[in-house]
Amino acid sequence: MQIRMICPAPAGTLHGNRVTATRWAKILRGLGHRVAIAQTWDGEACDLLLALHARRSATAVLRFRACHPERPVIVALTGTDVYRDIHTDRSAQQSLKLADVLTVLQPLAVEELPAAMRGKVRVIYQSAEKVRGAVKRHSGAFDVCVAGHLREVKDPFRAALASRLLPQSSRIRILHAGAAMEEGMAGQAREEESRNPRYRWLGEISRARARRLIASSRLMVLSSRMEGGANVISEAVVEGVPVLASRIAGSVGLLGEDYPGYFPPEDTEALAVLLERAESDGGFYRALRAGCARLKPLFRPARERATWRRVLRDLELMSARR
Repeated sequence: MQIRMICPAPAGTLHGNRVTATRWAKILRGLGHRVAIAQTWDGEACDLLLALHARRSATAVLRFRACHPERPVIVALTGTDVYRDIHTDRSAQQSLKLADVLTVLQPLAVEELPAAMRGKVRVIYQSAEKVRGAVKRHSGAFDVCVAGHLREVKDPFRAALASRLLPQSSRIRILHAGAAMEEGMAGQAREEESRNPRYRWLGEISRARARRLIASSRLMVLSSRMEGGANVISEAVVEGVPVLASRIAGSVGLLGEDYPGYFPPEDTEALAVLLERAESDGGFYRALRAGCARLKPLFRPARERATWRRVLRDLELMSARR
């Protein structure tokens, strides 16, 4: 098929949606399809529209459906879609109705959809390949990475604030990779660096460097207020790097209800306790690693490819019945 993938994030950026679009395009091409990624749809010929973001791609979905009512539409739901927009925004709600298939990144997201629409939802776990080559960890520090852009929804400085509460004997360093995407965030990061010797802001770095940062860390913190199903979790898991995560549905849906590394969202003190415990309590650290290790099969690239193959087969059957 000729697939038109709509991604609001511009080409060349490292926004999460663009990274997902690029990886999915590679998978779909590997399955024999032709894929073009664009920010909108203006009548270009295609057999299938795959739109990332129900609200921000709503115009493209509406135009395509009006011009080609017989051709399939997939809408891939992001975190802000699932946990905000589909509940309040009419354009996002319209995208849900127009789509033949809705994709989400973890199973708890299905519960956010209206019951009548859950039958067309498919869960696609984002995969990750292990970093190639040897990865060296700092012998004199207990490095904790934060891999995410500086946006309010990510609560980006929670790990830094928690590190201020650690005992002087702690060897923890917070290494934060991500671009400042909202006004004032860069200034906050520089101010935190000046006040907090445990915190270092690396700014926006390449995907390859970000992957090696995760692999070389002893722990990763994901402190988001809202996530659809963060790919950095799968990247950490395949590297054997335990995760400390805010207890939000998007992370629980990936890590599991019984995972031991959760803290309440925005709770600096609780995160500090977990950081200190992960560094000093070998049994707890091993429990975190074991909890992540059992998840590795979910994030195999072969599994993600097979899921996409099934999704497209389902669409072919739907089209045949029309």
